[in-house]
Amino acid sequence: MINSTIATLHDNSIHGEDTFLIRDLGPNAFLDAVMDGVTGHGGEEASRTVSEALASAKLDSAEDVMAVLEEVNQDFFMSGGGRFLLTTVSAALFRDGHLYVVSAGDSPVFLIRSGTFRQLAGRVGGFLPVGAARSVGAQEQLQLTRTETTIEPGDRLVLATDGIRSGFADGLSLEASPQHLADHVLTHFSKGTDDALVLVARYQGITP
Repeated sequence: MINSTIATLHDNSIHGEDTFLIRDLGPNAFLDAVMDGVTGHGGEEASRTVSEALASAKLDSAEDVMAVLEEVNQDFFMSGGGRFLLTTVSAALFRDGHLYVVSAGDSPVFLIRSGTFRQLAGRVGGFLPVGAARSVGAQEQLQLTRTETTIEPGDRLVLATDGIRSGFADGLSLEASPQHLADHVLTHFSKGTDDALVLVARYQGITP
C-alpha cells in the first residue's frame, strides 16, 4: 500500500469558497484535489459539488476524472449559463507509480523533487478573469489540461488556490515536513484578500 504524509492549511474566512479533497482509492492509489469557487458566481456551491462528485465516483484513470468534471460542467452550464456555478479545480491522481494531474482554471500544482520544482498545472498570481474563464461551468465545452509524470519516494506534491501569491515554491525546504511546508506557504504567501488553501503531500513509497 502507499505510504505518504499529507498536511493541509485552509483559511476560508474571506469568502468561504475553497474546498479540498483527500481520497484513498485502494492499494497504490489516491486522489488529492483543490477547488476554488469563483466569488459572486455561486462559487461555494460549485466547489462543494465538484468535491462531492470526485469523492463518490469510480476513479481508475485520468479519463475517469476528466469524465466526472465534464459531466459536472454540463450540469453547471445548463443551470448557470456560464455565469453562475463556477469553480476551478486541480486534481492529482496517483496510481501504481504514475501521477496524473487534471486541471480546469488556475489553481497551481507543483512537484518538488531533489531540489527541483516542476509546475504541473495552473498558474499563480494570475488575474481572476483568466481562472474564471477556464473554470468548471464557464463554457459548454470544458477546457481541461492533463499532465502525466512518475512519482518517486521523497517527492512532495503541493496544490494551492489563487489566494496564495506567486513565488511560494521558491526556497521551500525539501527536508521540511508537509505540515511545515504548508505552514510556511500560508504564513508568508497568503494574499489576505481571498480564501487561501494549501495541500502538501509527501510520497514515501509503497509498502508491501
